Amino acid sequence: MAIILVVDDEVGIRELLSEILIDEGYDVRLAENAGAARRHRNELRPDLVLLDIWMPDTDGITLLKEWHAAGHLNMPVIMMSGHGTIDTAVDATRIGAVDFLEKPIALQKLLSSVQKALKHDKLPQRPLLTLDAFGRSTFVKEFKRRLEQAAAKASVLLLRGAIGGMAEICARTLLPPRAPWLDLSGLSSALTQEMLEKASGGVLFVPDLAALGKMQQMNLAFAINHLDRLNLQLVVATIKPLAALGESGWDSKLLARLGEVWVALPSLAGHADEVPEIASLLLTNFVERGEVPPRRFATGALNALRTLPWKQAAETSWSDLYALVRNLALTALDEEVSAEDVTRVMPPEAGESNELASLLPLLEQPLREARDAFEKLYFEHHLRREGGNMTRLAERSGLERTHLYRKLKQLDVRLGKRQDD
Repeated sequence: MAIILVVDDEVGIRELLSEILIDEGYDVRLAENAGAARRHRNELRPDLVLLDIWMPDTDGITLLKEWHAAGHLNMPVIMMSGHGTIDTAVDATRIGAVDFLEKPIALQKLLSSVQKALKHDKLPQRPLLTLDAFGRSTFVKEFKRRLEQAAAKASVLLLRGAIGGMAEICARTLLPPRAPWLDLSGLSSALTQEMLEKASGGVLFVPDLAALGKMQQMNLAFAINHLDRLNLQLVVATIKPLAALGESGWDSKLLARLGEVWVALPSLAGHADEVPEIASLLLTNFVERGEVPPRRFATGALNALRTLPWKQAAETSWSDLYALVRNLALTALDEEVSAEDVTRVMPPEAGESNELASLLPLLEQPLREARDAFEKLYFEHHLRREGGNMTRLAERSGLERTHLYRKLKQLDVRLGKRQDD
């Protein structure tokens, strides 16, 4: 029996729609505002949501955008409005709504839209991304083995070096086929025994420990006491030391339990040649989940990603890459993401400040040596900005290509695997 969540601030509308849908054999749940809708969506995982646009706390379009941005739009949503316009309907469907109903809603139109939306939800969906997709990267395969080996013996697993979406990819790698998944960070109310029993055999997940409030910390402590009995795997992620969480008021016993077994994501440093493929997989995943418009990387953009100075320590480098790829897809004006796009959104500390600081020692050298060192810095900087494209580097430097190649060889400037688009 399909669960349908009706979200509307007007009690009369809620009751009318509920009666109609219950008569048709659906399991109907009601929410009077966006806050209640968030709670029901996280706890019930409805098969369909009927969402009113005009509500007092948060309007329906804003809530739809929120679900879309968080990757929670994994159920069909039908928007409803008594003041609908073509622009509003277009905006809603662009974000991810499957249909738009104007009030007063005709009975046949309602039932037809609901039936179509539920069929839409049953279409084959691409599996969510896991570490299995990165199988060609030896160091990622090794990390996956460590992760699975630790999870086989420990019901609580701390993931260090990534938060958010990248941490979710790691956690979903441990999720058995068709097993339940419960994100504890999405619960704004008390976790119950019944909710845990529904998740039995699955994975409980916290994408960022530092973001949890007091109620969610209590939920986490409650869940830990029932993991073994319900065959639950708890995966929590952090980029902060647990000691820092303790200083912010976390219970010391809870932190000690969370920190018993941990696995750190490997650093991207030393694996620059594998970054382009990892970034392409992430971008494809964003596009297929509908989180970003259709996008693809130009060769120059992939070369630019390869040359970013990824940190030696894992720290946040994986989450940085995840956020960078998503940002590129959302802000690039063309379908093809260019090297210029990478330069535009890359963190300001990535390379620029180091290059400027490295100019100071030149002042202590003889003129000839200082000039050669400066020219090497100059060409390495612009080669990186142009994504390894020699044609654009020649145009920017004003040198003929044959002379440019000779100059780069003389200065011992290393070229990427691809110098042209």
